[in-house]
This record gives sequence, C-alpha cells and structure tokens, in this order.
Amino acid sequence: MHSERLTRFSITVPEDLLAEFEAEYYAENRANRSEAVRNLMRGYVSSERWKCNGGQVCATITIVYDHHLPDLTRSITAAQHDFGDVIICSTHVHLNHETCLECVITKGASQEIQGFIEALRKIRGIKSLNVNVTAEV
Repeated sequence: MHSERLTRFSITVPEDLLAEFEAEYYAENRANRSEAVRNLMRGYVSSERWKCNGGQVCATITIVYDHHLPDLTRSITAAQHDFGDVIICSTHVHLNHETCLECVITKGASQEIQGFIEALRKIRGIKSLNVNVTAEV
C-alpha cells in the first residue's frame, strides 16, 4: 500500500462556518476532519485542472434522451465512436417506454473529453447532459 507523507498546517475560519461544516460533516457519521479537508482540496484541484485543459481526467457523462427521435441514437453512437479513445465504457438503461439514460465513463486528456462533451451538446434531442469530473490527483 502506498502511503502519502502528510503535512500538518493550520487554517483560520469563522467560528460559525466551522460549526456548520462540522454539523454537516459529522451528520454523515464521519469522524475525521482532516480527511474532509483533503477531500475538499482534491475536489478543488480536480476542478481547476479540468478548467485549465490540463492533465488527465476521468469523467462520467450522463445523457437522458427520447430514443424515438429519428437519428438521435445513431448520432450519440457516432459521437462515442469518434471519441472511442477516451471512453472506458457506457451503460444504457430504459427509464420508461420513451426515455433512455446513458452513462459514459471516460478517462483521458481533458481537452479530448471536453471535445466529446461538446459533440454531444450539439446533438439535437438530448433532454439532459450532466458531467461529473475528477482529475487524477
């Protein structure tokens, strides 16, 4: 198991902000404030790396669409083939008779994944497209 070298530092925050943070954090039965701050820091680094088009990232892209629309499924599949080098896998489920949900898991250069997302956004008929990104931190 790889162990990270830890560094101790202190921060100063308003008392009420700390109280609210701890109330929310401990409500989920967590007991380690340091791990909470590390998770927040990892999220921030991931977010900045994604915005700056740098580094490798992983993303889940969730698409909801009406599969009865002409050529929509074919357009989504074509976009996936165009960006196949960053797609790890995809899962397709039927929410009801008309609506499908597809979750595409990606890993690669942030520019490539952003290109895939933009290609999907140009497809008419997609009801929603949500992206969750994390960088390799």
